[in-house]
Amino acid sequence: MTEPQPVRAVTAASRGLLRCNACDLLCKPLAAAGPCNCPRCAEPLHQRIPHSIRKTWAFLLAAMILYIPANLMPIMQSRSFFSVQDDTIMSGVVFLWIGGSRMLALLVFVASIVIPLFKLLALSLLTLSVQFRSSWQPRQRTRMYRLVEAIGRWSMLDIYVVALLVALVQVQSFARIEAGPGAAAFGAVVVLTLLAANSFDPRLIWDYVDNEYMENNLD
Repeated sequence: MTEPQPVRAVTAASRGLLRCNACDLLCKPLAAAGPCNCPRCAEPLHQRIPHSIRKTWAFLLAAMILYIPANLMPIMQSRSFFSVQDDTIMSGVVFLWIGGSRMLALLVFVASIVIPLFKLLALSLLTLSVQFRSSWQPRQRTRMYRLVEAIGRWSMLDIYVVALLVALVQVQSFARIEAGPGAAAFGAVVVLTLLAANSFDPRLIWDYVDNEYMENNLD
């Protein structure tokens, strides 16, 4: 008597279905070979985001390189007749903390230093796990990606820059304020991490999960 064959978990890819990356419509491609488009928004359909890992690494590496000058170089320069003052993100945090605005100092520190670093590390871990075809904790990795994506929506750079300007600059009659090179680097880090998160395809996490895990954990 032959043993019954295990039933494979049903996925959209196994059924030949494609999700539109633009409008999220689940599509059944035509039988004819060749590229196809979404019937609702005409976006080209792909089973996975093309070159997802390459694009994500490109944006991540650029963001990692710029993260250092973003924190070490002046984010703002204030000039008056008598002095020139350069301020980095950390000097702004220290100024706020010493001045008694500890909640604002924590907000600037978390938003400008901790969150970008967390996004870089989390996306690097996710991309490495996919690149090495890891089946480790797919649900937790998916939740990590959702967290990174949710944090990215709150990357409102201008609010934190304004907070730094208000806290660090004692406005005088003949003061001149200019954005430093650190501001441009920090803005680039924010944009590049958003692009990296958008380029990463979380469905790749589940491509290498074995069927036994799917049967035992996705009921």
